[in-house]
Amino acid sequence: MNLSNKNILVTGAAGFGVGNGVAVALSKMGARVIVNARDLEQAQEAANKLPNAIAIAADITNETQVDAMFATLAKQVGVIHGLVNNAGIGLSKEAHEVTNEEFDNLYNIDVRAVWKLSKLFANQLIESNSEGSIINISSVHTSATISKYAVYASAKRAVEGLTMGMAVELGKHNIRVNAVAPGYVHAEQNLKLIKTFADDPELWVEHHTKDYQSLPFEIQAEDCGNVVGFLVSEFSRAVTGQVIYVDNGTTSMLYNNSFIEK
Repeated sequence: MNLSNKNILVTGAAGFGVGNGVAVALSKMGARVIVNARDLEQAQEAANKLPNAIAIAADITNETQVDAMFATLAKQVGVIHGLVNNAGIGLSKEAHEVTNEEFDNLYNIDVRAVWKLSKLFANQLIESNSEGSIINISSVHTSATISKYAVYASAKRAVEGLTMGMAVELGKHNIRVNAVAPGYVHAEQNLKLIKTFADDPELWVEHHTKDYQSLPFEIQAEDCGNVVGFLVSEFSRAVTGQVIYVDNGTTSMLYNNSFIEK
């Protein structure tokens, strides 16, 4: 896939995990990747590792900063052809114990910011009479979840509803909207979060990989990025309003592997 004619904004691309993998994959396909992070130094550090990438700082929950980011990019790169709404946070806590502040913070980042960025992105395409593509990062937790993830799963369900609805609304402008739902993408930084529900995080990752996936290897962040690249490209010109799971088959399994071993 050749994305050399596309400017693609990836939010939360300076950190570990899916965002960085998406940026790397898109860069390999020739896109000019716009690396967004709250901290300019972090964004620049990530952009420096990619050919033809640029960095821009903005807190996606701050409307003034988001408006300023799009205004700056309009002058700096012109039309943005792709938006990857990757930035987000997790929450591992039972719903009845979640505070109002925790709930609002999760939804502000994982849902409201997705709507705000998608709105500004779509409007700049409509104003310039250009085609484009939005890819929202969802999660397997919209298909099935675990204890302590009810609120997080509900937020990602909202993202998928927004994906479907905006795909219907923006189709007349030749703007496609899809979502990628990763399974467990391993990174060392995830072990701290896993410890909130498992005593031995390393063992949990090993068991998950072997027992709860039909493909018995760890998903890499770049695997998600390759699917994002497809959804940005002309090869997916007839695909919109869809959620593609990058989960090594987890959501397709009725029983875990050990339950049905002969």
